[in-house]
Amino acid sequence: MYDTPGATPPTRNDGTETERPLKILIGADTFAPDVNGAARFAERLAAGLVERGHEVHVMAPAANRKHGTWKEVHEGQELTAHRLYSWRWYPHDWLRFALPWRIKQNSARVIDEVKPDVVHFQSHITVGRGLSIEAQKRGIRIIGTNHFMPENMLEFTLLPGAWQEWAVGLAWKAARRTFGRAEAVTTPTRKAAQFLERHTGLSGVHAISCGIDAHKYSPSWEPRTENRIIFVGRVTGEKHIDVLLRAVKLLPVELDAKVEIVGGGDQKRNLEHLAVELGIADRVTFTGYVTDDELREAYHRASVLAMPSIAELQSIVTMEAMASALPVVAANAMALPHLVHDGENGYLFAPGSPEDLAAKLRMVLEASPDEYRSLKEGSIRLIAAHDIQRTISTFESLYRGRPVTDPVTEIAPAALPSDAPRGAVAQPVRAVDS
Repeated sequence: MYDTPGATPPTRNDGTETERPLKILIGADTFAPDVNGAARFAERLAAGLVERGHEVHVMAPAANRKHGTWKEVHEGQELTAHRLYSWRWYPHDWLRFALPWRIKQNSARVIDEVKPDVVHFQSHITVGRGLSIEAQKRGIRIIGTNHFMPENMLEFTLLPGAWQEWAVGLAWKAARRTFGRAEAVTTPTRKAAQFLERHTGLSGVHAISCGIDAHKYSPSWEPRTENRIIFVGRVTGEKHIDVLLRAVKLLPVELDAKVEIVGGGDQKRNLEHLAVELGIADRVTFTGYVTDDELREAYHRASVLAMPSIAELQSIVTMEAMASALPVVAANAMALPHLVHDGENGYLFAPGSPEDLAAKLRMVLEASPDEYRSLKEGSIRLIAAHDIQRTISTFESLYRGRPVTDPVTEIAPAALPSDAPRGAVAQPVRAVDS
């Protein structure tokens, strides 16, 4: 490793020591061009590390039949990609996976070619398992990050319902073995860290935000000209988009609320049929996948982001919307309450309840201009703690084997007086992770 005892560090022109750049191998079961939170985080992390002068290699399944090693440009930065021969998992609408029975061989080959200082895997399923086994044999530092909940994949396994609980148990045992090889384990939020510890028996899991390049999302302060609700993400069953459509049906007709579903997935046709059944098809638009520029425009068109998913370990989409100064109405589940604070930047609703979601959407859509602006300002204030540069700095410390203090990203709102007017915003209190 570059920072092993006895290595002579380089110096700046003024004679002070600087740290040598690292050679980092990131392993991922899903990576760009895949569109999901884990893939986006790995891409942003890799690009940010390259921008800081590190040599970054990414090992991930090939996005098509072409496999091998080549240079790729992500977020404007060039890195080396080791794309593994992959098969398409057809129950899923886009997922490709590296062959499990070849993963140790491939991991050994890539590690021996790259000779990394550190291996950072993004899930335990296939690539992370192979890399952790082979890196451990060679005495290479291992960092593991979890973005995965086994329950999210159940609908794509084709397993009978009676076997699903057994399969989830096996998945968590596999996670325990793989993450157990890592020197440090991270996940995006304190709630997610506690969840991982509870299901694997691990301890000391770090809560490190995926982070966001907030400067890439510009707030729009233009007055609203329509009531437009936006959802961004995979159009799959785990996102509970049907709850959103049923909630829109319950909104007063005079609001003339429109819905924009941004993203693709296997449930698109079923949801289109549901919109027809509910009589709201003329107010629902399915855009499919969009470019980054188109996504930023979609956030600007919207009045509010709706996030009905109940299995978000952080939700990069919610952070993007907040950086765009959008109020958010989200399910009161998993990590979403860490981002959405009632009355500050939006509202939480009872998971799975179209009635409660409709009620909370009305609170945003019927808010006065001053109340609405306060919600928008709340999103901007709360997202400031999730600067990706802090995330990258924390991982750099882990890569060098240094102890870290989890960045403070969870801000607890102060209680409002009982007679406070609707829309009043309390000054937030920083909540330090225990």
